[in-house]
Amino acid sequence: MPLILADLEVPATGLRGFTVIDSLVAGRAMGGTRMTATVSPAELGRLARQMTLKLALAGLSIGGAKAGIVSDLPPGRQRDARLRSFGQVVAPLLHGGVYLGTDVGVSYRDRAVIFDAAGYDVAAAGLDRPLPCSWATLWDSCADITGHGVAEATRAAVEQMGIADRRLRVTIQGFGTVGRGAAKRLAQLDFLVVGVADRLGTVSAATGLPLPELLAATDPSGAIDRQLLPSWVDASSAPEAWLDVDSDVLVLAATGGAVRADNVHRVSARVLVEGANGPCTDDAILALFGAGVPVVPGIVANCGGAMVTGLVLTGEVPTAGDTATLVRELYDRVGTQVRTRLAEVFHGAGSARSPLPVVAIRMGEELARASTMAPTLASAAQAV
Repeated sequence: MPLILADLEVPATGLRGFTVIDSLVAGRAMGGTRMTATVSPAELGRLARQMTLKLALAGLSIGGAKAGIVSDLPPGRQRDARLRSFGQVVAPLLHGGVYLGTDVGVSYRDRAVIFDAAGYDVAAAGLDRPLPCSWATLWDSCADITGHGVAEATRAAVEQMGIADRRLRVTIQGFGTVGRGAAKRLAQLDFLVVGVADRLGTVSAATGLPLPELLAATDPSGAIDRQLLPSWVDASSAPEAWLDVDSDVLVLAATGGAVRADNVHRVSARVLVEGANGPCTDDAILALFGAGVPVVPGIVANCGGAMVTGLVLTGEVPTAGDTATLVRELYDRVGTQVRTRLAEVFHGAGSARSPLPVVAIRMGEELARASTMAPTLASAAQAV
């Protein structure tokens, strides 16, 4: 059961939403806000719990939360009115120590609308350590950091498995911010990106996709303009064609439930890396484990963005005199944390003979229990 569940409704603007706080550490919690037509308290509760575990595994002294707005409105005045209404309603939580950032359907621009309506400025929210730049500038500079961590998790996994003896081929399912960030870092680490899937289908090339051209042909939502790609790049609109690309590594950076009991038999990769939240179902993880294919858990691999926010909010952000130095140190810290924690998870999985996600959850639960839970926001929740 969540620590706090706030049911949000403002008939005048059509706002219907929820905020779930799974845990508090030193009176703080954090998580993203998603905006979809089907978001529910049960979904948010699962995600808030994942955030608690992710933050604990990242070594951060802050609890997990998640918020949702029930809406599929397109950009425009009506949608902005709903975002402002949400900001006004959750203002007591924001000012009381619960940070609500971006998630599915909520952009950085949307977050700014919410914060403005709430009268909330993260830089003025009692941060113990001032930043050398604005919050917006920091996030613009760290846009690829979650994908960076996913790529570092990939590198750590293949090293733990002893298969880093040649240039490995990677397919990335999902080419949004995380997928693109992972692709850039994987290329720097000498992986060969041979397949990428977006909402339109899958593009692939056995000798490697032309990453600069691919990135230039991709819009902010992650959709690739096929007409801008070289003619020798294969394009398929077949459902889940990304499963058929011959790869050593499959990075799942799109939606939940991408690999399931009904399609897990099509996986040919030697390792799967969760760049999204819950892209592999439990039964798929067990089936892959039985086949000797490890699944690198998202609560370790995709912690980059959460780490940056958590470090800032808890005053543990590295000291730096300029933005470039701070950003470089944050990327280094995320990479080090992901590699170190994943090595521990691999070791624990070998000892327990259990799937990596199972071991990561157990480890996260132990770390979360060791934190001091202080439910100081009950009064704020009642005000919502």
